[in-house]
Amino acid sequence: MIEKRITVLGSTGSVGTSTLDLMDQAEAAGTGRFQVVALTGGANIARLAEQARRWRPAVAVTADGTRLNELTEALAGTGIATVAGEAAITEAATRPTDLVMAAIVGAAGLKSAWAAAATGATLALANKESLVCCGSSLIGRVTAAGGRLIPVDSEHSAIFQVFPAAAPEQVARLVLTASGGPFRQTSREAMAVMTPEQAVAHPNWSMGAKISVDSATMANKGLEMIEAAYLFGMPAGKIDVVVHPESIIHSLVEFVDGSTLAQMGPPDMKTPIACALAWPDRMAWPAPRLDLAALGRLTFEAPDPVRFPALRLAREALEAGKGAPTVFNAANEVGALAFLDRRLGFLNIAAVVAETLDRMTATGAVSHAGDGCEGALALDAEARRVASGIVQTLALAA
Repeated sequence: MIEKRITVLGSTGSVGTSTLDLMDQAEAAGTGRFQVVALTGGANIARLAEQARRWRPAVAVTADGTRLNELTEALAGTGIATVAGEAAITEAATRPTDLVMAAIVGAAGLKSAWAAAATGATLALANKESLVCCGSSLIGRVTAAGGRLIPVDSEHSAIFQVFPAAAPEQVARLVLTASGGPFRQTSREAMAVMTPEQAVAHPNWSMGAKISVDSATMANKGLEMIEAAYLFGMPAGKIDVVVHPESIIHSLVEFVDGSTLAQMGPPDMKTPIACALAWPDRMAWPAPRLDLAALGRLTFEAPDPVRFPALRLAREALEAGKGAPTVFNAANEVGALAFLDRRLGFLNIAAVVAETLDRMTATGAVSHAGDGCEGALALDAEARRVASGIVQTLALAA
């Protein structure tokens, strides 16, 4: 039986909710027993309070300071401490625990993941931005504290499960699979007029709105290339992407002898979460089973660089190094959120990223990025300022 103390950062989002649901299922099956140390959420106070009443953490934190009274009233009489704000989330991340699930979406999750990395706990990382922005600094921080970083993205979890960490020289190539998103077969002309509702209608995965937009642009796969380079110490030239619409093979590791190992399973985020919660063991839960005969076939195709330029931009940022991945991530987030707010056309998301990278490369800002969390956050803020100005210009021209 798996027995662990858990802190969940971003417990009300899709990954956080799936984590707690999985823990419930494992406890019901008698294969896990968990003590929740802290839960943090955003504006969904009702869900956060419900989770806190179920798991009885020492503290429940909302990022929204204006909602603290609401949270306090919802948990009155439970003995659970209630606090609010960014500093409170960071403090929750440092409490003694066995594993921290870092599932706060966007750059907002960077500070708390950075804080958790210094505790010696296992850092189960579902926040892409932490690796994209801090990369080797974050991994070094985890290692120095005696902890371990376990990726929760399905693609990186797949590689993690088969990657020969003791002999990385045996690996010739990493292959990340991509569903292709909702616009896999959509013409560029049609993509130009796509709405947020169409972009978030992912064919395989249930995800938050911003992540779903990233899947539609394939910026998510670009971010995952950058993450994979840091996680597994692989150069950009040894990381490829293949479109696999069924989302059954989650990624592949090709070895120097020509062998290729793949991790397979139905598209369910609880599988990589279960891997992180139990590692190095395996935790039984009522997982969906893979029926290859019923599936019939698996298909693959190369991604289209014309319709999905975010992949090229991400690879260029990875090859440029220094602060370029941080700028890519920040500009993409600004562009994706502007699209969701209907201030920007779908195809202009990548245009915002490209222009932001060009401008910040020209000024030298990308080359002078500081190391660690504070340097990454400063560059992130500057990139958002530049990207927001580009969004405003494009919106006025539309």
